[in-house]
Amino acid sequence: MAKNLLIVESPAKAKTIEKYLGKDFIVKSSIGHIVDLPEKGLGVDIKNNFKPDYQVSSDKKKVVAELKKLAKAAEMVWLATDEDREGEAIAWHLFNELGLTEKKTKRVLYHEITKSAIEAAIKNPREINKDLVDAQQARRILDRLVGYELSPILWRKIKPSLSAGRVQSVAVRLIVEREREITTFGVTSFFKVVGYFASGNISFKADLDKKFDTEAEANDFLKKLKGADFSVKSLEKKPSKRTPSAPFTTSTLQQEASRKLSFSVLQTMRVAQTLYERGDITYMRTDSVNLSQLAIDAAKEEIVKMYGDKYAQTRQFKTKSSSAQEAHEAIRPSNFSAKETTSEDYNEKRLYELIWKRTVASQMADAEIEKTVITIGNNKADNNFIATGEVIKFDGFLKVYIESEDEGEEEEKEGLLPAVKANDKINLSHIDAVQRFTQPPSRYTEASLVKKLEGLGIGRPSTFAPTISTVQKRGYVVKEMREGTERKYNVLTLQNDEITSVVKTEITGAEKSKLFPTDVGMVVNDFLVANFGEILDYNFTAHVEEEFDIIADGKLAWQKMLKTFYKPFHLTVEQTSEKKERASGEKLLGQDPNGKNVFVKIGRYGPMVQIGDTESEEKPRFAKLRGEQRLDSITLAEALDLFRLPRKVGLYEDKDLDVSVGRFGPYIRHDGKFYSLPKEDDPYTVLEARAIEVIEDKRKKEREKVIQILKRDPEPEIQVLNGRYGPYITTDKEIFKIPKDKEPAKLTLAECIAIIAADKASGKKKRKFFPKKKA
Repeated sequence: MAKNLLIVESPAKAKTIEKYLGKDFIVKSSIGHIVDLPEKGLGVDIKNNFKPDYQVSSDKKKVVAELKKLAKAAEMVWLATDEDREGEAIAWHLFNELGLTEKKTKRVLYHEITKSAIEAAIKNPREINKDLVDAQQARRILDRLVGYELSPILWRKIKPSLSAGRVQSVAVRLIVEREREITTFGVTSFFKVVGYFASGNISFKADLDKKFDTEAEANDFLKKLKGADFSVKSLEKKPSKRTPSAPFTTSTLQQEASRKLSFSVLQTMRVAQTLYERGDITYMRTDSVNLSQLAIDAAKEEIVKMYGDKYAQTRQFKTKSSSAQEAHEAIRPSNFSAKETTSEDYNEKRLYELIWKRTVASQMADAEIEKTVITIGNNKADNNFIATGEVIKFDGFLKVYIESEDEGEEEEKEGLLPAVKANDKINLSHIDAVQRFTQPPSRYTEASLVKKLEGLGIGRPSTFAPTISTVQKRGYVVKEMREGTERKYNVLTLQNDEITSVVKTEITGAEKSKLFPTDVGMVVNDFLVANFGEILDYNFTAHVEEEFDIIADGKLAWQKMLKTFYKPFHLTVEQTSEKKERASGEKLLGQDPNGKNVFVKIGRYGPMVQIGDTESEEKPRFAKLRGEQRLDSITLAEALDLFRLPRKVGLYEDKDLDVSVGRFGPYIRHDGKFYSLPKEDDPYTVLEARAIEVIEDKRKKEREKVIQILKRDPEPEIQVLNGRYGPYITTDKEIFKIPKDKEPAKLTLAECIAIIAADKASGKKKRKFFPKKKA
């Protein structure tokens, strides 16, 4: 048995580290957190100073038992979990659950998984930092208190199965408010005038220094320019520099990977985690842009080797966030001489290359640029045309890396300009006055939402990805592509002293991978803002994050912070629960042909239309909104159209084919049986032939599912079935695995009974088998 047990969080990391340590070490993984608050119940004793009831997770009992055994046999236990607050908390829980003592326990930290970093960590151990643990505890308990007390109110006041969270609800609020900004935005049009000129053999364009509000104004201006002569009024050349961006933090990596690689924030973190655990990059959860002197020297050496001395310019970036931990490093390659990862995975290669380029570029010389501005005047009007261009005199860091920009922030690319001087004549090709429109704010992408949350001081590197993932899983937000609509615009053209006018069309409002609030998300947000304004206040949420930082610095007791928060919060919960009415986002659309009121609102199973008043003697009728329909935009005609279901689409085997929508989605009813309609089929337009195809597909799958049925009166029959993960035996609503050496189709009744008996004797927990119910 090895003298030393070193415990990390993930099996992949354990494998990598084990290669660097000798035979005196055994490296094992806790596979993340080993304890947590219980799944059911609050799990926090509020009266006993917010004492948490930590329990070993059911799926970690075996892991804890194995680690206990190994820890008992080892002379020294090294807790090598991640360097952030979560990692410190895991180390603390391991210390407690494994029954360790301070005498035989050491805490070690490393920013990267390399031989030198691991050896240095072993030489410089420290004790568990209880302040960091307390900051993590405070976050976990506060989030449990908020979720546990708010969620039941949402179940009672809006609909079942909803949830609320301190950070997730603020993220939803941002998305809802942005959607309403867009909805209420008043689009106005204007005319932008662009001249197309030539000098020598170079053609270029220049923008007029004025925009016109109306077509008439633009037309009058073009009339003035009939027969005009154009010349260079002034020429200005400005030298400027462009400085590289800082190395990646968690949020900037998520943003840039979204722009350049089209990664979701969750995908970015998953791929980065793999690169870190293999030893390719440093720790990927950080808000610091700091680089160690060792890293700066290594980057410089590589730059000089590849591009020469003049391209190297070392610099240390300063983190803007006051809460950032400068002792940590930015995300960087572990080895600057490795331009590529050894991984064969395409996405890992792309993300590693992005990190390598960004880090190397941060230590390269500024780019030297000469910006040229040509002002073109004329002899007919006072307004001038401005042409801009730039020449890169020295590319510097641009040789390696150019940062991308978010939608709405892109600058128009500047073109090539001719060599001219003041008073030179310029030839006019034509002038366009193009109708343009003011743009509403852009909807958030996952990356731009991370940027906004970070800018408001809400959340930390470890919380951005889970927050954005959670709001989508809860159904409050959807990430999707939406088609735009056609829009007409006018173009006036002056060419050869003639003015022509044409109407063109363009697509506007098309969105790709944008975050949209759902109807449920909007109703929940409005309810929470109205009743729990402080919880959803951006400044309050940022203040809570600051308090976690103060706890981590050892300057505030976590129980005191929770006590200050909980008393007024709990009082508001009680008042809201007792006094506030249900919230449904209900809106009256009008009346149906029979004079009954038609409402749209959130019901028990989501957004729906209701015909008839709830209080009336006659029972109201209900219909579920279609996927693309929204509470705030559905019309009366569209709402009434939803009541066309159920609809008869034909006959099959002399029985009616009816299509409708139920609690679990659209379905076909035939001969008393129900068949789910696939997502790509619309229940309002599906025809007889397609309905028959769906039925036959289901029948075929059912036939192929049954391998054999074995009767054994009076006991329940035994079925041998094909399942999603292979063949299995089921009887009396229990599932039993078939041994690999047995052929399912040839199993006898006696063999099946023996397999069931052996499986039950093993004591393994059985999965229940529930036959599918009718829709």
